[in-house]
Amino acid sequence: MNILERLKGEILVGDGASGTLLYSFGIDTCYEELNLTNPERIIGLHKEYIEAGADLIQTNTFGANYHKLKRYGLEDETARINREGVRLAKEAADGRVYVFGTIGGLRSVRKTELGLNEIGGYFKEQLDALLQEEPDGLILETYYDLEELLSVLAIARKETDLPIIANISLHEVGLLQNGMQVKDAFDLIKENGADIIGLNCRMGPYHMIRSFEEVPLSGGMFYSAYPNASLPDFDEGRYVYSTNADYFVNAAKQLIEQGVRLIGGCCGTTPAHIRAIKKGILGLVPLTEKKEVISRKSHVYTYDFKHPEKQTILSKVKKDSTILVELDPPKTLGVEEFMKGSKYLHEMGTDAITLADNSLASPRISNVAIASLLKDEHKQNPLVHLTCRDHNLIGLQSHLMGMHTLGLNEVLVITGDPSKIGDFPGATSVYDLSSIDLISLIKQFNAGISYSGKPLGGQTNFEVAAAFNPNVKYLDKAVVRMEKKIQAGADYFLTQPVFSVDKIHEIYKATKHIKEPIFIGIMPLTSYRNASFLHNEVPGITLPDQVLRVMENAGTDAEACMRESLAISKELLDAAAEYFNGHYIITPFMKYELSGELVSYASKKKSVINGEVFER
Repeated sequence: MNILERLKGEILVGDGASGTLLYSFGIDTCYEELNLTNPERIIGLHKEYIEAGADLIQTNTFGANYHKLKRYGLEDETARINREGVRLAKEAADGRVYVFGTIGGLRSVRKTELGLNEIGGYFKEQLDALLQEEPDGLILETYYDLEELLSVLAIARKETDLPIIANISLHEVGLLQNGMQVKDAFDLIKENGADIIGLNCRMGPYHMIRSFEEVPLSGGMFYSAYPNASLPDFDEGRYVYSTNADYFVNAAKQLIEQGVRLIGGCCGTTPAHIRAIKKGILGLVPLTEKKEVISRKSHVYTYDFKHPEKQTILSKVKKDSTILVELDPPKTLGVEEFMKGSKYLHEMGTDAITLADNSLASPRISNVAIASLLKDEHKQNPLVHLTCRDHNLIGLQSHLMGMHTLGLNEVLVITGDPSKIGDFPGATSVYDLSSIDLISLIKQFNAGISYSGKPLGGQTNFEVAAAFNPNVKYLDKAVVRMEKKIQAGADYFLTQPVFSVDKIHEIYKATKHIKEPIFIGIMPLTSYRNASFLHNEVPGITLPDQVLRVMENAGTDAEACMRESLAISKELLDAAAEYFNGHYIITPFMKYELSGELVSYASKKKSVINGEVFER
C-alpha cells in the first residue's frame, strides 16, 4: 500500500541515524563511499533498523552529492554511489518496508557559499541517480535554509510523482533562522509539493515537541519528526549523545499528541531508539483534532539611545564631503598617545575615526573598547571594523549586541587578513561567515532577529559599511561582488588604498551606476621601504611604478619622503573629490600628524563643494 494511504489511519516509524552507528563501529570517513567499498556493512545497518521496527528506511546517500563528495575525490562516483545506495536499501528491505532516497541540505551558516543555481545542479544530478533505481519515495532532510528547500523541492516535484518527505531543521523552538514560524513554513512547503512535512536534526525530543505545539492540524497534511538523541557532548575529541533510548518511548507518545504520524531518529539515535519509538506508538492512532495550539510571542522592548550627534556617516556623505581617518588601536597597553592623536584629528576636521579589528592579523586593544572611549571623548560614533576572521557565529552575535548596548551603531564589515600573515601564524582563522553573510546578519539584527531566528527583544540600528578592493586585475568582477554586498544590505563602501589618479577615474567609470556612497582610501607613504613593503607584501595593495620611483628617489631623507608623500596624497584627494564625497585617510604607524595635514587639506576644499550633491 502507498505510504500516504497508510498514514491516513496509521502511525509509522522511520529509521535512525546511519552516521552515528557507523561512527560507533570505528568508521570515520565518507560514509556514502561505503555503498561501493563495504556494501555488506550498509545492508547490515539497514537490517538492524528494520528488525528494530522501522516501517521506512532511508538510503545511505545523505551527502552523496558532487559538492560534498569532491572533498574525498569521489565526485565522479556521484551517480554510482546514489544508485548503489537505493539498491542496497532495497536488498535489505526485501519488500517488507518502504525505501526512501535521501538528499541532504547543502547550505551551512555561510549561505553565500553556494548559490541556488549551483545547488540545483548538484541536487538534480543526485535526484536523477536515485530515481533510476525506483525508490518508494524521497526524503529531503536537514534543510536549515527554507529558500534552499523550496528550490530543490520544486525540482523534485517536477521530476517525480513519488511521495516526498521534506524536513526542515531549526536552531530555536518554533522558529526558522529567518524568524519565520514553523507553521507558516509548513504551509509554504505544502504549497510547493511536499506530501509529508516535518522537522529533523539539531533538536532532541523535548524541543521538537515544543515546536510542534505551535503547529495546528491542517487537512491533508502529514507531519514527520526525526529528533536527535539529545544535545551532543564533546568527550575526548568525539561528539557523543545520550544513550537513554527508553526516553523515546514517552517522547513518541507526546509527538503523536501533537499530530505527528511518522517518527524516526536523527543524530545519535540507534536501533535501540527505534525500538523505543515502536513501543511508544503501540496501540495509538493518528490525532485528527488538536485541542490546543500554543502561540509563543516574545515581548519586544524599545530602547532609544540618546546620541549627542544624530548625523550619521551615511547621512552626511550623501550630501557633503566627509572625511574618515583610520587610526589603529594600540598594540600594547596604554591609550594616552592614541587618544591624543584622535583629538588632534578631530580638531583638524575629521568627521569620524575608523578603527581596524586587529589589522594584518596582529592583536591590538579591542576596537570596541577604544570606540567606547572615543564616543565618550568626542561625542561622535566611530566606525568600528568587524572581521569574519576573529569571531565565530556565536562571537559575532555577542559582539554586535555589545556594540548596540554601548550605542555604537557604525560598523565596517570585512573578511579579515588570514591569521598566518600576522604575529601568530599558528592561530586559527574562523570565517564562519563571509563578509556578505555578516552584512546580511547585521541587517537581520536591525529587524530584531538573531541568526537562529529568535527575536532579540528589540532592534539594532546599525549602518553597515563594506570593503571594496579596486586593486585587482578585473575590476568588473570586484564590482559584481560589491553589488552582492549591496543586495545583502551594505549602505556604503570604503576602498583599499588607491595610489593612482588613473585608478580613481577607473573606479568612477566602473561604479557610476552604484547609488551607495564610496569612500576612496588614501594612505600616505612614509618611505620607499614602506612603499615597497605595501606593494610587494600586503594583500590588496598595489602601487604604480611612478609612485615607487618617486619614493625611491626621496631616499632616506625624512623631509623629502614627507614632502613627496603629501604631494602624492593631495593629488589623489583632488582626483577623488571630482567624483566622490567620501575621503578615507589611512594613518600609517600612528603618524597622525601626517593624516592630520591631509584632513586639513581636504577640509579646506569643502568650501568649494559644500552643499553640492554629486550625481554619481
